[in-house]
Amino acid sequence: MSVPRTLRRGLLALGATVALTAPLSGVANAEPPGIPDEATARAQLAELTVAPDGSMDGYDRDQFPHWSDQGDSCNTREAVLERDGTGVETGSDCYPTSGSWPSPYDGETWSDPSDVDIDHVVPLAEAWRSGAADWTTDQREQFANDLSGPQLIAVTDNVNQSKGDQSPDAWKPPAEDYWCTYAAMWVGVKHTYELTVEEPEQAALTEMLATC
Repeated sequence: MSVPRTLRRGLLALGATVALTAPLSGVANAEPPGIPDEATARAQLAELTVAPDGSMDGYDRDQFPHWSDQGDSCNTREAVLERDGTGVETGSDCYPTSGSWPSPYDGETWSDPSDVDIDHVVPLAEAWRSGAADWTTDQREQFANDLSGPQLIAVTDNVNQSKGDQSPDAWKPPAEDYWCTYAAMWVGVKHTYELTVEEPEQAALTEMLATC
Protein backbone atom coordinates (compact mmCIF):
# COMPACT_ATOMS: atom_id res chain seq x y z
CA MET A 1 0.00 0.00 0.00
CA SER A 2 1.26 3.52 -0.81
CA VAL A 3 1.89 5.93 2.04
CA PRO A 4 -0.48 8.93 1.87
CA ARG A 5 1.11 12.24 0.88
CA THR A 6 0.60 13.88 4.25
CA LEU A 7 2.00 10.89 6.07
CA ARG A 8 5.19 11.29 4.09
CA ARG A 9 5.52 14.85 5.40
CA GLY A 10 4.64 14.02 9.03
CA LEU A 11 1.63 15.77 10.58
CA LEU A 12 -0.23 16.80 13.72
CA ALA A 13 -3.86 17.24 14.90
CA LEU A 14 -6.66 17.84 17.42
CA GLY A 15 -10.21 17.28 18.68
CA ALA A 16 -12.69 17.57 21.56
CA THR A 17 -16.11 17.33 23.13
CA VAL A 18 -18.19 19.77 25.20
CA ALA A 19 -21.46 21.51 26.19
CA LEU A 20 -23.16 24.80 25.34
CA THR A 21 -23.86 28.39 26.46
CA ALA A 22 -25.06 31.67 24.99
CA PRO A 23 -23.60 32.62 21.59
CA LEU A 24 -22.02 35.98 20.88
CA SER A 25 -22.34 37.99 17.69
CA GLY A 26 -20.06 37.29 14.72
CA VAL A 27 -16.31 37.66 14.92
CA ALA A 28 -14.14 36.75 11.93
CA ASN A 29 -12.64 33.33 12.47
CA ALA A 30 -9.31 31.89 11.44
CA GLU A 31 -9.41 29.08 8.91
CA PRO A 32 -7.38 25.88 8.89
CA PRO A 33 -4.36 25.99 6.59
CA GLY A 34 -4.20 24.43 3.16
CA ILE A 35 -7.80 24.80 1.98
CA PRO A 36 -7.73 24.32 -1.81
CA ASP A 37 -9.42 26.88 -4.03
CA GLU A 38 -12.45 25.85 -6.07
CA ALA A 39 -10.53 24.91 -9.22
CA THR A 40 -8.00 22.87 -7.26
CA ALA A 41 -10.72 21.15 -5.24
CA ARG A 42 -12.57 20.19 -8.42
CA ALA A 43 -9.38 18.79 -9.93
CA GLN A 44 -8.56 16.89 -6.75
CA LEU A 45 -12.09 15.48 -6.53
CA ALA A 46 -11.76 14.14 -10.07
CA GLU A 47 -8.56 12.34 -9.05
CA LEU A 48 -10.09 10.52 -6.07
CA THR A 49 -10.81 6.82 -6.44
CA VAL A 50 -14.56 6.14 -6.38
CA ALA A 51 -15.30 2.96 -4.43
CA PRO A 52 -17.81 1.62 -1.91
CA ASP A 53 -16.95 2.12 1.74
CA GLY A 54 -15.01 -0.66 3.36
CA SER A 55 -15.96 -2.54 6.50
CA MET A 56 -16.06 -1.01 9.97
CA ASP A 57 -14.69 -4.26 11.39
CA GLY A 58 -11.97 -3.51 13.92
CA TYR A 59 -12.71 0.21 14.11
CA ASP A 60 -12.24 2.04 17.39
CA ARG A 61 -11.45 5.71 18.00
CA ASP A 62 -8.45 4.49 19.97
CA GLN A 63 -7.05 3.31 16.66
CA PHE A 64 -6.52 7.04 15.94
CA PRO A 65 -4.63 8.42 18.98
CA HIS A 66 -5.58 12.07 19.14
CA TRP A 67 -4.96 15.26 21.01
CA SER A 68 -1.25 14.51 20.89
CA ASP A 69 1.38 16.61 22.65
CA GLN A 70 2.29 19.67 20.59
CA GLY A 71 4.90 21.10 22.97
CA ASP A 72 4.69 24.01 25.45
CA SER A 73 2.19 21.99 27.53
CA CYS A 74 -0.31 22.10 24.62
CA ASN A 75 -2.13 19.22 22.99
CA THR A 76 -3.71 19.27 19.55
CA ARG A 77 -7.13 20.42 20.77
CA GLU A 78 -5.62 23.34 22.62
CA ALA A 79 -3.49 24.25 19.61
CA VAL A 80 -6.60 24.46 17.43
CA LEU A 81 -8.50 26.48 20.04
CA GLU A 82 -5.69 29.02 20.04
CA ARG A 83 -5.45 29.04 16.24
CA ASP A 84 -9.16 29.35 15.51
CA GLY A 85 -10.12 31.69 18.35
CA THR A 86 -10.03 35.47 18.70
CA GLY A 87 -8.21 37.15 21.57
CA VAL A 88 -7.27 33.81 23.09
CA GLU A 89 -5.23 33.84 26.29
CA THR A 90 -4.08 30.66 27.98
CA GLY A 91 -2.84 29.53 31.37
CA SER A 92 0.43 27.75 32.07
CA ASP A 93 -1.31 24.47 31.17
CA CYS A 94 -2.24 25.90 27.71
CA TYR A 95 -5.98 25.75 28.46
CA PRO A 96 -7.73 28.95 27.30
CA THR A 97 -8.63 31.41 30.05
CA SER A 98 -10.32 33.90 27.70
CA GLY A 99 -11.20 34.39 24.06
CA SER A 100 -14.04 33.76 21.62
CA TRP A 101 -14.58 31.02 19.06
CA PRO A 102 -16.61 31.63 15.88
CA SER A 103 -18.13 28.46 14.44
CA PRO A 104 -18.35 28.69 10.63
CA TYR A 105 -20.61 25.62 10.48
CA ASP A 106 -23.53 27.52 12.04
CA GLY A 107 -22.46 31.17 12.37
CA GLU A 108 -22.43 31.19 16.18
CA THR A 109 -19.60 32.47 18.40
CA TRP A 110 -18.79 31.15 21.86
CA SER A 111 -16.89 32.57 24.80
CA ASP A 112 -16.47 29.30 26.71
CA PRO A 113 -14.08 26.74 25.18
CA SER A 114 -16.22 23.98 26.68
CA ASP A 115 -18.88 24.90 24.11
CA VAL A 116 -16.47 24.15 21.27
CA ASP A 117 -15.54 20.84 19.69
CA ILE A 118 -12.58 20.27 17.41
CA ASP A 119 -14.07 18.61 14.36
CA HIS A 120 -12.16 16.11 12.28
CA VAL A 121 -13.44 17.38 8.91
CA VAL A 122 -13.14 13.87 7.52
CA PRO A 123 -14.32 11.86 10.54
CA LEU A 124 -12.10 9.13 11.90
CA ALA A 125 -14.68 6.42 11.16
CA GLU A 126 -15.12 7.75 7.62
CA ALA A 127 -11.36 7.63 7.12
CA TRP A 128 -11.29 4.05 8.43
CA ARG A 129 -13.83 2.81 5.90
CA SER A 130 -12.25 4.73 3.01
CA GLY A 131 -8.67 3.54 3.44
CA ALA A 132 -7.27 4.19 6.92
CA ALA A 133 -8.04 0.66 8.11
CA ASP A 134 -4.88 -0.35 6.25
CA TRP A 135 -2.67 2.28 7.88
CA THR A 136 -0.36 1.83 10.85
CA THR A 137 -1.33 3.32 14.21
CA ASP A 138 1.37 5.98 13.76
CA GLN A 139 -0.14 6.98 10.41
CA ARG A 140 -3.61 7.20 11.94
CA GLU A 141 -2.25 9.35 14.77
CA GLN A 142 -0.76 11.74 12.22
CA PHE A 143 -4.13 11.95 10.46
CA ALA A 144 -6.03 12.58 13.70
CA ASN A 145 -3.65 15.36 14.76
CA ASP A 146 -3.02 17.05 11.40
CA LEU A 147 -2.39 20.75 11.99
CA SER A 148 -0.80 21.27 8.58
CA GLY A 149 -3.96 20.87 6.50
CA PRO A 150 -7.72 21.56 6.68
CA GLN A 151 -8.58 18.47 8.76
CA LEU A 152 -9.21 20.16 12.15
CA ILE A 153 -11.52 23.08 12.93
CA ALA A 154 -13.16 24.54 16.03
CA VAL A 155 -16.97 24.48 15.82
CA THR A 156 -20.09 24.47 18.00
CA ASP A 157 -20.11 21.23 19.97
CA ASN A 158 -23.68 20.08 19.34
CA VAL A 159 -23.37 20.85 15.60
CA ASN A 160 -20.29 18.67 15.46
CA GLN A 161 -22.09 15.95 17.37
CA SER A 162 -25.00 16.07 14.90
CA LYS A 163 -22.49 15.41 12.12
CA GLY A 164 -21.09 12.27 13.72
CA ASP A 165 -19.22 10.23 11.12
CA GLN A 166 -21.45 11.20 8.19
CA SER A 167 -20.13 12.15 4.77
CA PRO A 168 -21.43 15.21 2.82
CA ASP A 169 -24.21 13.27 1.09
CA ALA A 170 -25.75 12.72 4.54
CA TRP A 171 -24.67 15.85 6.46
CA LYS A 172 -23.74 19.40 5.51
CA PRO A 173 -23.01 22.42 7.73
CA PRO A 174 -26.22 24.30 8.65
CA ALA A 175 -24.68 27.51 7.24
CA GLU A 176 -25.09 27.06 3.48
CA ASP A 177 -22.62 29.86 2.78
CA TYR A 178 -19.92 27.56 4.17
CA TRP A 179 -20.69 24.62 1.90
CA CYS A 180 -18.08 25.63 -0.67
CA THR A 181 -15.30 25.87 1.92
CA TYR A 182 -16.40 22.69 3.70
CA ALA A 183 -16.42 20.70 0.45
CA ALA A 184 -12.98 22.05 -0.48
CA MET A 185 -11.62 21.07 2.94
CA TRP A 186 -13.14 17.57 2.69
CA VAL A 187 -11.74 17.02 -0.80
CA GLY A 188 -8.34 18.40 0.18
CA VAL A 189 -8.06 16.01 3.12
CA LYS A 190 -9.19 12.96 1.14
CA HIS A 191 -6.81 13.83 -1.69
CA THR A 192 -3.84 14.34 0.65
CA TYR A 193 -4.42 11.01 2.36
CA GLU A 194 -5.45 9.15 -0.81
CA LEU A 195 -8.80 8.09 0.66
CA THR A 196 -11.65 6.86 -1.52
CA VAL A 197 -15.07 8.45 -2.08
CA GLU A 198 -18.45 6.85 -2.68
CA GLU A 199 -20.60 7.94 -5.64
CA PRO A 200 -23.24 9.79 -3.53
CA GLU A 201 -20.43 11.52 -1.61
CA GLN A 202 -18.77 12.57 -4.87
CA ALA A 203 -22.07 13.94 -6.18
CA ALA A 204 -22.73 15.91 -2.99
CA LEU A 205 -19.24 17.42 -3.06
CA THR A 206 -19.72 18.44 -6.69
CA GLU A 207 -22.99 20.17 -5.79
CA MET A 208 -21.39 21.94 -2.83
CA LEU A 209 -18.47 23.18 -4.93
CA ALA A 210 -21.04 24.63 -7.35
CA THR A 211 -21.98 27.10 -4.57
CA CYS A 212 -18.49 28.67 -4.65
